[in-house]
Amino acid sequence: MTITTNDISPASGGQGVGQGAMASDTKLWDQSHVMTTYARQPAEIVRGEGCWLFDSEGKRYLDFLSGIAVCSVGHAHPYLAKAIADQAATLIHASNLYLTQPQARLARRLMELSDFERVFFCNSGAEAIEAAIKLSRKYGRAISESKVRIITATNSFHGRTLAAVTATGQPKYHEPFAPLPPGFDYVPFNDITALEAIVTDDTCALLLEPIQGESGVHPATLEYLTKARALCDKHKALLIFDEVQTGVGRTGKMWAYQQYGVTPDVMTLAKGLGGGVPIGACLARGVASETLKPGDHGSTFAGNPLCTAAANAVLDILADERLTQNAATVGAHLEERLKALGAPRGMGLMIALELDKPIAKKVVAEALALGLIINATGDTTLRIIPPLILTKELADEGVNLLTQAIASAAL
Repeated sequence: MTITTNDISPASGGQGVGQGAMASDTKLWDQSHVMTTYARQPAEIVRGEGCWLFDSEGKRYLDFLSGIAVCSVGHAHPYLAKAIADQAATLIHASNLYLTQPQARLARRLMELSDFERVFFCNSGAEAIEAAIKLSRKYGRAISESKVRIITATNSFHGRTLAAVTATGQPKYHEPFAPLPPGFDYVPFNDITALEAIVTDDTCALLLEPIQGESGVHPATLEYLTKARALCDKHKALLIFDEVQTGVGRTGKMWAYQQYGVTPDVMTLAKGLGGGVPIGACLARGVASETLKPGDHGSTFAGNPLCTAAANAVLDILADERLTQNAATVGAHLEERLKALGAPRGMGLMIALELDKPIAKKVVAEALALGLIINATGDTTLRIIPPLILTKELADEGVNLLTQAIASAAL
């Protein structure tokens, strides 16, 4: 069978290759054949453009979620699309047994943009956390066989693999999957006294989000992160920042740690780095950057030419369009506008809106009906993480839609 471009275009009705199906077919196939790990919203998204998404019936939505902080440069950015297409037509995969220029170039650029020295590429945020966990355990055991404990914060979120979900400081994610890997301790977020009490010489790493995202956008205090750095130095533990959601310009700096002036030993990235193409990264400096040796860790698909070409394009766009600065400017404008609707908190274009009533999930549904995509992280908390290309005009449009959604949900 020969497949041409026309066969696979959405307009062609080429259902033989999975395209052009009616929305009713998509819903049926999804319900019949996809594991029920997601509570789907009642819209089939078929196309994106800038800050807009379009469903199978032609309705458009202003995207205040960006694929959960993934589509950093918006949807269908022409420069990113061309970089992906050009690389796909050249070389998609060769395996990590060989050198590839897009991967080496991305590694060099990440080091130039940060305070780190080496990177391990992977495919997701959870895998970046896994790499950081393995790295820190090996680092600790080289000092002492008992130096294996990893401390994380309550209400944190670090991913869905078994070790990453154990690192996540939320019992609701633990209970279905016991027994969990041992060696993890939890400490209240932003509680300096509790932090001082729990870090010991048996601690190999302290893993923190500079801004807790999944639990409702809660920034760390400068005092907390400063103390975390001092305690890790004192006890020869690694300080790891999970910047899967906060990295790549989201907060108004390239990396959230730069907002605080506190540099970790290890930083994990994913989400916005590939602009929608799956890629993760675990960056390290000092002794941590030299800990993993050949055979200690690896990944079949990680850092392949396609995903690293996409990430290189994202970095180009961030620089050329000054999107990090845009996140700071538009984020401040958006946060100010949101004060009329509740209590906003966050940094850059990573904002939570705290409502005075437990109607957040109803607001999400009402907003979708009005043409705004947003999500709830709790009964009273909305999370706003739009593409970094958001303008003040689109921010205002989103606030207007959100105002209507909140009013409808409150009835």
